[in-house]
Amino acid sequence: MAEEDGRSESSNYTSEDEGTEDYRRGGYHAVRVGDSFKQGAYIVQAKLGWGHFSTVWLAWDTVHSRYVALKVQKSAQHYTEAAMDEIKILKQIAEGDADDTRCVVKLLDHFKHSGPNGNHVCMVFEFLGDNLLTLIKYTDYRGIPLSKMKEICRYVLIGLDYLHRDLSIIHTDLKPENILLKSIIDPTKDPLRSGAPLILSINKSEEPLPVSPARSNGVFTQNQKKKIRRKANNAAAVTSRSAATMAGDADGLEDNGDSRVVNDCGGSGETHSGAPQGHRRGSRATRKRLAMEVDLWCKIVDFGNACWTYKQFTNDIQTRQYRCPEVILGSKYSTSADMWSFACICFELATGDVLFDPHSGDNFDRDETQCLKWIDYLGVLSEDVHLS
Repeated sequence: MAEEDGRSESSNYTSEDEGTEDYRRGGYHAVRVGDSFKQGAYIVQAKLGWGHFSTVWLAWDTVHSRYVALKVQKSAQHYTEAAMDEIKILKQIAEGDADDTRCVVKLLDHFKHSGPNGNHVCMVFEFLGDNLLTLIKYTDYRGIPLSKMKEICRYVLIGLDYLHRDLSIIHTDLKPENILLKSIIDPTKDPLRSGAPLILSINKSEEPLPVSPARSNGVFTQNQKKKIRRKANNAAAVTSRSAATMAGDADGLEDNGDSRVVNDCGGSGETHSGAPQGHRRGSRATRKRLAMEVDLWCKIVDFGNACWTYKQFTNDIQTRQYRCPEVILGSKYSTSADMWSFACICFELATGDVLFDPHSGDNFDRDETQCLKWIDYLGVLSEDVHLS
């Protein structure tokens, strides 16, 4: 559900960290770099982000030799149930997008992980790039050219058309943080292009499980580590050559890239992929150049709050700034709720400003202020909205 007071809710990765309070029974699993999941299939490389429901990590898939985004859900029963609902929606999305053209994130794997705080549902997503909020930040909140905004909008509309028309799915939390670029804006922050060494030493974070005879106590042998590194180098070879020039262009940066706000590429209160958290973004000119050069192909992510048009879980949906009139007025909602959020995102991409950012005052609460802003910007609400 959307937070009342924050700019972003469940997928809020801009805060420094999730704190320690929820690292307890029913809460987060304490993940460390080097931890292994699913009997060594995934090895944690770096933290990507966090949310109210989960933490998200960059991991190396030792089976397919690729980077992935690993989302680890809190273990309490209601979080587990929410994760299973999300997985059901993600599976439906994947089944209809075999050729990967629908601009919606792809779930690669899911499993349960047992730890001291309980059993945690884990989801594995394709590793994507920066989100649109990070792109807006790279422009110093000045907005992007309309031609580039239209290109992004085309991809988002492809995804929404697929969700709405083909699957009857409502995202319910569309916002810049939940749309991820295919690429990382600063190539020096891309783990595949930067040549950062893989972490293959495995911490024993799992409960005892049956292991393959090829491993001893869940730890890779020296030969296995060499084989995995060789696969990783081969997987990165094509990109690293072309990235050498790009990275060279970035050598003049005053600082290395931006801290990447990640989303699950996953879901609610969590996050999906993105670049590992980093430093400042460098000079204004360099930031703008990087933002203008990045591949704008993007995907919709974070389906932790999603529902169907015919099966809805709550009336409390959407992050405040992207919330549609029918939700604030307590009326029924459908796919048009996502379209309202989409329009707000278009404005934000073009101008760098949030269109509706209401604050409560002495005489009005936030809902009333938001209604007044609608009338101020768009005119008197239509009769059918009043009747609803």
